[in-house]
Amino acid sequence: MVAVTPRAETRPDPRRWWALGALVASMLVLGFDLTILNVALPTMAEQLEASTGELQWIVDSYVVVFAALMLPAGLLGDRFGRRRMLIAGLLVFLAGALFGTLVSTPELVIAARTVMGVGAALVIPLGLSVLPSMFGPEERSKAVAAVTASMAAGMPLGPLVGGLLLDHYWWGSIFLINIPMVAMGVAACLFLLPESRDPASPRVDVLSTAYSAIGLGALVFGIIEAPERGWGSPLVLGSFALSAMLLAALVVRERRAVRPMLDLKLLGHRGFLFNSLAATLGTFVFSGLLFMLPTYLQEVGGSNAFGTGLRLLPMMGGLMVSARMSTPLVQRMGPRPVVTAGLAVLCFAALLGSRTEADSGYGFTALWLTIAGLGFGLAMVPAMDAALGGIPRDEAGSGSGLLMTLRQVGGAIGIALLGSLVASAYSDRIDTSRLPAEAANAARESLTGAHAIAERLGLPGLARSADAAYVEGMGTVLVVCGIAALVTALLTAALLPNVRPAKAEEATEGEAPVMARTESDGGQ
Repeated sequence: MVAVTPRAETRPDPRRWWALGALVASMLVLGFDLTILNVALPTMAEQLEASTGELQWIVDSYVVVFAALMLPAGLLGDRFGRRRMLIAGLLVFLAGALFGTLVSTPELVIAARTVMGVGAALVIPLGLSVLPSMFGPEERSKAVAAVTASMAAGMPLGPLVGGLLLDHYWWGSIFLINIPMVAMGVAACLFLLPESRDPASPRVDVLSTAYSAIGLGALVFGIIEAPERGWGSPLVLGSFALSAMLLAALVVRERRAVRPMLDLKLLGHRGFLFNSLAATLGTFVFSGLLFMLPTYLQEVGGSNAFGTGLRLLPMMGGLMVSARMSTPLVQRMGPRPVVTAGLAVLCFAALLGSRTEADSGYGFTALWLTIAGLGFGLAMVPAMDAALGGIPRDEAGSGSGLLMTLRQVGGAIGIALLGSLVASAYSDRIDTSRLPAEAANAARESLTGAHAIAERLGLPGLARSADAAYVEGMGTVLVVCGIAALVTALLTAALLPNVRPAKAEEATEGEAPVMARTESDGGQ
């Protein structure tokens, strides 16, 4: 009998939980950075004299760059080292945050947010990709859950932290809070994270990256500039034409590539397509609401910045409750009825919210915000899980990247389109007939500007007219959101496959089981 010497097992690095703590801290910063800026928008409109279009760009510049660069950033990490690129991303994000604390014009704030978006595009996908090198299969799910949960937790923390800072410090403090936490993340990554790479990963396609970045940027530019310049202006139409041409070129190039950076063939899977549509629609509406609501709560409702953060909690709370409820519901009924019900609830909340008036009071707003949060959680979380569960196992990585990209694009367009709709409606409905031309232009640019003019000239009627105009514009946007949610609900009810998680093991070979929420971007 031949004795077999057992192979020595590699002992896990005892520092791995400290390294995970560093990643959690970094992801928490990026998570609440997605929402912390929103409560600062009215303050920035007043102190920087920013128009509605400039406020849209302050938010959207981050999202557009993030959506365009996330996939190539992941490939750079695979090829040149994930720890190296993760640290580089944190440093870029840190530089953008530091720059943001020092500037004093809307244009420079937009530039700072763009730099931060580049850093976030490196950090978020690479933060998850380094985990397999630190944790074995038995611990990996806990580690992924911790990282993605930290991003999800950052969403409700963002408005609260931002409001607290703005009530005691200047608007740049919302950038300053990032600096110590990101610096700690960089130090921890340097000393605790192991290096890992995948030399076999596809090369970064510079031309495809340029097509996506410029094409998406041109689309958002056209949508944001349309209310001021007119939807039929040559510049706006030219932006839309350039966007269509570049995005079409991106589709053609990626479909012909042997190893595409953006695997569009995944959209041929019916489950992935319609679940992605539901998740993208949810992100579209959610991002648009987070852009509009702080101005309504502060300027019309009279809340301070911290109070605005508190008043956004019903929507965040509803989202977190329904996200937790969605898992047992999907296991019992399958994703189709749950996703469809979530979209129907979102439709009801949006149409209910469209009945808001300038003197409705916060109680009514809290009601429809809570219902909207319940709809978001029921629709987006199971849709993201089921999207990745319905594609072949070897395409799960590409599917995750495509799903995150689609959601970020949906968020960018939501901020641009819904923000432009409310700005256009507001500008058309405010009564500035008795104002001098310069004051009238300032009042039409933003609700904050109208209140400043009303206070300076002693015109309470102008403030009431501005409030009513903004609320009417918000109602129009909510009707659009409700219709979009209803159409998507009908599509998912008719066309979405209904494969329950319990039946995943019975799927044909080559298909992946429904993936856990922690691998689906944390439900954000």
